[in-house]
Amino acid sequence: MKYRKKPVVIEAIQYRGYNSLPLVKKLMGNEFEKVLFKPISEKLIIPTLEGDHETSVGDYIIKGIKGEFYPCKPDIFEATYEKVK
Repeated sequence: MKYRKKPVVIEAIQYRGYNSLPLVKKLMGNEFEKVLFKPISEKLIIPTLEGDHETSVGDYIIKGIKGEFYPCKPDIFEATYEKVK
């Protein structure tokens, strides 16, 4: 069997390091309080439904359809999503 992903509009931001933290906080709202920031590597640890996931500079942070947050590598994000107007 083959399946196609349903078209769903999501909110996301590309994490660009320390300077983009205000935008990440705006996207995540109160959930941002659960994120761990590693200052030296500028990585974020985001709690997800599957456990904690490390987010590197350049990764996208996606808000899922149930309000959950998770990171996504840029190549996967660009292959899966396109910008809507």
